[in-house]
Amino acid sequence: MADLILAIDNGTQSLRALLFDVRGQLVGKSQLAFDPPYHSPEPGAAEQAVSRYWDALVQCCQSLWQQGHDPARVAGLSLTCQRTSVVALDADHQPLGPAILWLDQRRATELPTLPQPWRTLLALPKVGPLLTKVRQRAPANRLAQLHPERWQQCRKLVSLSAYLTHRLTGQLADSTAAQVGYLPFDYRKHRWHSPRNWRWRALGVRPEQMAQLQAPGETLGQLTDSAANALGLAPDLPLFAAGGDKTCEVLGSGGHQSGIASLSFGTTATVNLPSRRYREVVPLMPAYPACEPGLYLNEKMLFRGFWMVSWFKEQFGHLEKLLARESGEPVEALFDPLVSAVPPGAMGLMLQPYWGADLSSPEAKGCVIGFGDVHTRAHLYRAILEGLAFGLKEGLDQIERATGARSTRLRISGGGAQSDAAMQLTADLFGLPAERVHTIETSGLGAAICAAVGLGWHPDFAAAQGAMVHTGQRFEPNPEHHHLYQQLYQQVYLKLYPQLAPLYQAIRTITGYPKG
Repeated sequence: MADLILAIDNGTQSLRALLFDVRGQLVGKSQLAFDPPYHSPEPGAAEQAVSRYWDALVQCCQSLWQQGHDPARVAGLSLTCQRTSVVALDADHQPLGPAILWLDQRRATELPTLPQPWRTLLALPKVGPLLTKVRQRAPANRLAQLHPERWQQCRKLVSLSAYLTHRLTGQLADSTAAQVGYLPFDYRKHRWHSPRNWRWRALGVRPEQMAQLQAPGETLGQLTDSAANALGLAPDLPLFAAGGDKTCEVLGSGGHQSGIASLSFGTTATVNLPSRRYREVVPLMPAYPACEPGLYLNEKMLFRGFWMVSWFKEQFGHLEKLLARESGEPVEALFDPLVSAVPPGAMGLMLQPYWGADLSSPEAKGCVIGFGDVHTRAHLYRAILEGLAFGLKEGLDQIERATGARSTRLRISGGGAQSDAAMQLTADLFGLPAERVHTIETSGLGAAICAAVGLGWHPDFAAAQGAMVHTGQRFEPNPEHHHLYQQLYQQVYLKLYPQLAPLYQAIRTITGYPKG
């Protein structure tokens, strides 16, 4: 009996093949890490051979069957991938080089001229600088300048998920909920912009270079004979549209429900709130399509989120890394004693988590203030977690002011959510209950929910989310700790960036870092 969904989660650092049942229970898992997760042939570059992703997909699927799982039980597949990573394809849909990953920091300095009247946009004080930054980051403009011979042969410029969909089904198709990046996507209407829209010229691409789009839960195609043979599955199995990894993570954590704010403690930290109305919380920064037709996600992102925990682990966590190898526990969980050894507020150590700047504040840098002779690595680690939580709270407050929504509880996912101390700290700082769900594989679960709707296992996304997402451990806020955090948030944290921004700009002007 075919009663399982195979969800493929292609992240930056690893690929996972996951088997879920109709109730959202994870019954099988295989994972392969990418070592290294990307290559840097020049400063700022982040690339990966696309063959690595396909080979990992095949290896992980075959590993599931070697573990004893029956491939005949698979009723359908879904796919979620890292967002904004792109692949250039030739006329035969073959890669013209490695995938350019979302981490790539290179910029185009030679941009195509916009026709009038759109050229006047560049002269507007608020719109012009932001539009220029977006155009510099657009993958087509970068390819045209950095690899002109590759760009001349490019017939399709697609997301990593569209490329893998083509390898699986022979169809160059993608989900509307995977479109988060620098392509001419209409975020309000969840489709490509009209061919006459000025964004095509601005971003350097043509309508015929795009993949076909389907809504979450719709069929992207069926497995080809060759793909089915490689994966060890039956041919003609359906592949259902899902969404990007963060988008699926929101769905898989129950974040489409009213009153729930979804926090992701991943490499990039995010906070998301859903809405049935399109709103731009930050002007000109879109609300992204959710893994449910007609739903939008208002998102605030900390580019170098729980990457900072990885940085701390590499620089100061040698003991915990050794213990983790022996015990099999996540390193993040072994850091919990460091957090518990330090009182809330880290004895005055405050951190601003801008180790990676965004489009609106490219000059921003991170900072730590309040150092004294009492501080140890434990204080620094707690300050990192508190700084990330402060940054996400600022984002949630901004979304709530713009949309009128109110959050009553937090759903937290991602690797950092495996830490009880981080969960409790977040509940205290926000003053809201913080919950995990029953599995850490929330991105894969979100993709599986899309397939479950497509298969007709559940009548709609609300019913599927209700049946397949289950609340795990819950952390209640400590009122005394919340009062302390509120004072630090209002009187210190929110004032850090306005006070330091001129100094960041001066540093950038003097040193040239980060580049414009």
